[in-house]
Amino acid sequence: MLWLALHCPPPASDRNRAASPPEAGRRDDFLPTLACWAGRYTPRVNLAPDAVRLDIGASLRLFGGLSGLLERVRADLAAMDIPAQLAVAATPLAALWLARTGGNAVCPDLAATRERLAAVPLPALQLAPPLARRVEDFGLRCVGDLLVLPRAGLGARVGKPLLLDLGRALGEIADPQTCFVFPEQFEQALELPAPVDATPVLLFAAQRLIAALAGWLAVRNGAVREIECLIDHGHGATTALPLAFSAPVHQAARIGRVLKERLDAVHLPAPALALRLAAGDVTPREQRSHALFDGAGQGDEALADLMDRLVARLGPQAVQGLACHADHRPERASRPVAGKPSATLQAPPPRPLWLVEPPEALPERHGRPQRGGALVLVAGPERIESGWWDGGDARRDYFIAIDAAGRRLWIFRDPRPPGGWFLQGVFA
Repeated sequence: MLWLALHCPPPASDRNRAASPPEAGRRDDFLPTLACWAGRYTPRVNLAPDAVRLDIGASLRLFGGLSGLLERVRADLAAMDIPAQLAVAATPLAALWLARTGGNAVCPDLAATRERLAAVPLPALQLAPPLARRVEDFGLRCVGDLLVLPRAGLGARVGKPLLLDLGRALGEIADPQTCFVFPEQFEQALELPAPVDATPVLLFAAQRLIAALAGWLAVRNGAVREIECLIDHGHGATTALPLAFSAPVHQAARIGRVLKERLDAVHLPAPALALRLAAGDVTPREQRSHALFDGAGQGDEALADLMDRLVARLGPQAVQGLACHADHRPERASRPVAGKPSATLQAPPPRPLWLVEPPEALPERHGRPQRGGALVLVAGPERIESGWWDGGDARRDYFIAIDAAGRRLWIFRDPRPPGGWFLQGVFA
């Protein structure tokens, strides 16, 4: 086992206010949000009173080893503006003590953990005040001072609980931890440290909630099509920003880009005091095989991201996508979709993306279709015969042709009188 501890000082909103019972609630709300974010690294997350601990032993290979995982964690914390102190150790209690010292200790095994523990100052153990004073009166200043003393004599003077903690930290006694229970529904709030009337500042603050949502989705292996962002202005006034996606989404970066477009277009009626993010229905995440070549399979995701951002910026009625429809006739094989465009915009190959409507009649010379010269037929014929049941009867022989400029055209010949050649589409 290997544990990563994040010792978290109080958020700015707590540091800048006088301590009072309501403020304690804000501190309690912060750590569960951080625990949800930690779900992107491991489902085994534990909450301590002042820290979040992650059991990362089974996650190292997924993130390219310990150094790769720590690099990702530090980047996430910087993006969320969370000044957490990190430590890695072989036991959860040792990781917590080392994190409290602020030394960024990384102990990849039990031997390194025990060696590094010796230098941990005793205030990092957060002993009860009477016991802390007694230990200080003994002249003990660090964990190493405790370890050199006989355990029996030390226990008679400081009590058994401290000896048990030493055993747990050193890996001599089992120390099972209670795992954080991820909520069934995601709804997290963030109180802003000061009233905000600039949307870029709101987007920066929202990164913490978006990261928590992405981690929560990772634990559930799910994705969402709809997210509600609620901006609280106080006195019951709120601004709702619903986010809709063309395909289920789970990546924090995609969610953040769509939220940015929505925030850029909104006018705040009053300064924002808090943010709330709530996820809609969760669907199972689509599993894809790993790509053999770099970039394979990324086109659909990039297209969906573009469509989502256009919808967020221009509105659902201003953007239309194309969705496949079960009809062999090319002019009816796709239909416009407003509001939630599909990322699947093209019928099975070989088909051009955009069609000529209506089909362009082509002249014929010596039995060969012409368009700026004779066309060279390179594939076909493909017979499409359909639509007899709805009055749109079509009977066509399709070919792929190349014109004098080297463009690939999709043309067809109508075998029924009066016949003729027609241009149906142009390949990109």
